[in-house]
Amino acid sequence: MSSSTSTTLNQNSELVHIFRGDSEMAVLMRAYSWDSHPLGHPQLWPESLKTNIRLILSSGFPMFIWWSQDLYMFHNDAYLPALGKKHPKALGASAREMWAEIWDQIGNITENILKHGESFNAENLQLFLDRKGFAEETYWTFSYSPIFDDTGNIAGIFCACYEETSSVLGQRRLKTLKDISDALAQVQTLDQLGTSASSILNENSNDIPFNMIYLCNSVGSEVALAGQAGYLASDLTPARVNLKQPQAAWPFAKILQSHESMVVDLPNLTADGTSVSSVSRAAVHPIFKPGESQIIGFFISGISDKQEYNRAYQGFYSLLTSQIATSIISVQSRQEILQRQEYLKEIFQQAPVGITLLRGSDYIVDIANPGVCEIWRVKQEDVMGKPILKVIPEAVEQGFKELLDQVMATGVPYVANEVPLVLERNKINETLYLNFVYHPLRDEQGFVTGIIAVAIDISEQVRARQEIESINKELLATNSDLDNFVYSASHDLKAPIHNIEGLVNALLEYIPGTMSSSGEVQELTSHIRNSINRFKKVVLDLTKVAKIQREAGEDVSKINLEEVITAVCFDFEPEIALSGATIETHLAPDASINFSAKNIRSIVYNLISNALKYKAPDRKPHITITTENTADFILLSVTDNGLGIKETDVDKMFSMFKRLHDHVEGSGIGLYIVKRIVENAGGKIEVESELNKGTTFRISLKK
Repeated sequence: MSSSTSTTLNQNSELVHIFRGDSEMAVLMRAYSWDSHPLGHPQLWPESLKTNIRLILSSGFPMFIWWSQDLYMFHNDAYLPALGKKHPKALGASAREMWAEIWDQIGNITENILKHGESFNAENLQLFLDRKGFAEETYWTFSYSPIFDDTGNIAGIFCACYEETSSVLGQRRLKTLKDISDALAQVQTLDQLGTSASSILNENSNDIPFNMIYLCNSVGSEVALAGQAGYLASDLTPARVNLKQPQAAWPFAKILQSHESMVVDLPNLTADGTSVSSVSRAAVHPIFKPGESQIIGFFISGISDKQEYNRAYQGFYSLLTSQIATSIISVQSRQEILQRQEYLKEIFQQAPVGITLLRGSDYIVDIANPGVCEIWRVKQEDVMGKPILKVIPEAVEQGFKELLDQVMATGVPYVANEVPLVLERNKINETLYLNFVYHPLRDEQGFVTGIIAVAIDISEQVRARQEIESINKELLATNSDLDNFVYSASHDLKAPIHNIEGLVNALLEYIPGTMSSSGEVQELTSHIRNSINRFKKVVLDLTKVAKIQREAGEDVSKINLEEVITAVCFDFEPEIALSGATIETHLAPDASINFSAKNIRSIVYNLISNALKYKAPDRKPHITITTENTADFILLSVTDNGLGIKETDVDKMFSMFKRLHDHVEGSGIGLYIVKRIVENAGGKIEVESELNKGTTFRISLKK
């Protein structure tokens, strides 16, 4: 083996010994042409340098060494992200040249260490490193320490460092998110929201060099600028943008279609060549209605030229946009609530009833409309914000506090009708009658926090009803007297009629036969007997009326209407045959009612009798009888094709002794009796009639 070969092997062995390991930097250091470097071959290096190089290569923590007065660079793999594009040329290069962009910050520090051997520590120091093609904003925590050579002289700088950029940016952005969340929670209008949001965002101009917030109108056809901060040319800050114009300053129309954020390049010069901004790009974000795909606006944010627009940066903007969206909906919801409250207040103010809202266990008046103030006999300004039981203390002794306490304790509404309330005003007691409802008001957790009361002053109605009831009592007494009179008269008149009839018969016996057989006497005798018979019939009808009044509610049993109708029709068979009448029936099955047997027969008898009696002379009678079941009633209808009456005379049909057709016999009391029977039993009778066409009676009978 030649001496040169032996030397080469020794050198390679030395390189492996110094630059130990398989890391990227160890491999690069072993392959580096150190013979052409000012430091010369590593065999010639001081042991302290070799030792420190072995130290940094074996460490997983970012470390570097700047050696000699020229600060030649050595570093490990963990430090490579700090170098960025400076790798791999940074190895062996002078730190003064390689970090020229920050040397005004660290140059004096390194010189002081080389001269005086004083260490230097920094925490979260901001450095703008040109490692990715631009001056990137970064933050570092590091320690600079002197390195000594084998003779004990300061020969370089050792640094252990850690990049804090993501942490610092994250904390800064988190603060911005918190600040905007706190600030927007206080705003009441969308105009305030836009202005406040932009102002807060402008405090973090490092991440957000400028910003704009555009909000869509109600139909989504246009956006309006709601907030702006940071300087931009006027043509990039239009007050309004038509979303259907594709040539607008910002790509709103495209985002409406894609529903995705867009990054746009910004013009950096105005027309006269003046620089507008150092920011060259902006991100346009759609603001979605939370939980939906509806776009309600746009958030435009400048992208810092000193940061990489990476996932974390994009995520920050996404969170900001979401926060703005949430705040927009929150403000809109609050505005809607306020509008509804104002609307409800307006409704309450105009409501024709009394409405009040009582808050808390002291029943503080939050709302009192004019209606309730009128009931309380107070002015609105004298009651608002005060405990109602102190405004109207009379209510305490009358049990109203107990009612309020009950609703507060149980949460069960209380409904009252015609409750008297005595109020003392000007030393005069006034009694009101109220219908009211106490309804509990609950918070979001369901706890009862107050009561809403709705009251109606029905004093006039109650007094009117009381007056009517008094009048009705008098009328009932009068009706009772009349009924007693009818009953007495119907019985008292029977004897005189019989006496008259007996006297007439006795008189006729004394008349000689020749005279009694004469035509004049026979005609006169016939008139007298007819008059007596008619008088007897009237008395008989009066007796029936009296019996209806006195026997109402008696003799009630389960009656099958079909059986009654069939029996009555059988009784009228001779009249039906004589007149050629036809009777058509449509009877519901099980048409049964609880009724007096003789009274229901009287009703059916009178209606069929009238249909046959008042037949039209030019056509045969046709009578239709139907029954229909409802939930509470049975409807009985009797329709004929007889004479009928004028519409104006319908109400007269049920009057006592009223006859609308005089060509047939009758007392005019039958329909009066029918109506009294039906109404006494809680039913109703209706009639439709047309002259020369016929009549229909409809009777509703309770089951």
